[in-house]
Amino acid sequence: MHPELIKLEETFKASILTKIDEPLCAQFGLELWMKRDDLLHPVISGNKWRKLKFILDHALYSGADTIISMGGVYSNHLHALAYAGKALGLKTIAYIRGEAPIVLTPTLVDLSAWGMELRFISRTDYRQLRHYKGCLDLPGLKPQHYWIPEGGAQTLALLGVAELVKEITMPYDWLCVPCGTGTTLAGLISATPENSSLLGFAALKNASFLNADVSFLLKQSKSNWQINLDYHFGGFASTTPKLLNFMSAFETKTAIQLEPIYTGKMMYALYDLISKGYFKAGQRLIAVHTGGLQGDRERSR
Repeated sequence: MHPELIKLEETFKASILTKIDEPLCAQFGLELWMKRDDLLHPVISGNKWRKLKFILDHALYSGADTIISMGGVYSNHLHALAYAGKALGLKTIAYIRGEAPIVLTPTLVDLSAWGMELRFISRTDYRQLRHYKGCLDLPGLKPQHYWIPEGGAQTLALLGVAELVKEITMPYDWLCVPCGTGTTLAGLISATPENSSLLGFAALKNASFLNADVSFLLKQSKSNWQINLDYHFGGFASTTPKLLNFMSAFETKTAIQLEPIYTGKMMYALYDLISKGYFKAGQRLIAVHTGGLQGDRERSR
């Protein structure tokens, strides 16, 4: 591991397992735990760090001085990348989906403050960028420039996510995670034993393509995983009063903050599936809190 990355990671805290004492679980004879990756770091939290860790290691050892990536105006990925870039002495550039807002979102304000160059592009051009997967694939890259696709969806990201699985010392039946690009789910699958199952929850509408994307990243055949497509609440970044009310009640009861794009949807889905008898009595479920609370900043404005 590059010395600068080791130095940065030494500032991190532990990602603990917290039991969710919920009467609903007791009613159905289940145990529900949460892997608190949101506690790793106040900015580079959760799967954002997990995915970036070995990508940045490769970039540094490759001699890169500039990292280029893409995301939306509330991108957790870009937020983590901008902070990490500043900490590691790397220049960062971001292609932002859509026109520049008249008033920058709190996320964009942070990106600018940490030195990230913001380039706003049309949604059509943004979709085109998704075709470039490799670190050198982006057309027009200059020497010492390094490309990271949307959400850090590169094979190297799986190595960092796999470390999360190794930190779980208790046996479990289900490991659950919200899905954007599917990269985190792929990393978890790569390290999870076959006798445990993985359940991803798509945050996007019409996200059946994620099955193929996860399989592509995995480069191996495993059958102990699935992606539930039923709890997107209208699409990426969409919410409903029902979801927000659930999140508020959950946060009051547990003192664990969620956000409405990923973790809120996953926890709502889990509670709903538990109430419908989806899981077998005696099973232990672990939900991964993927951190990245940028989506919650809009709720707080």
